[in-house]
Amino acid sequence: MGIFQKITSLFAKKQEIDKEIAILQKSCKHSKKSIKIIREHVDSTSPVIRWVCNECSMVVGYPNINEINGFLNNE
Repeated sequence: MGIFQKITSLFAKKQEIDKEIAILQKSCKHSKKSIKIIREHVDSTSPVIRWVCNECSMVVGYPNINEINGFLNNE
């Protein structure tokens, strides 16, 4: 198998995995969430502070300034 075919195969698998993750996250109730520092985008190195579901790791909101300050003071 050549490099092109291998890369094409890997991208297809990645797309399947991303689709399955999206389905699971959509069905999640997001009942428990925490403020976390995450990457803004998959290919980004810029950290951002967001509310993240503890079960499915989906970003579920943006903390306000008081929540951010509380989070940073507890770090």
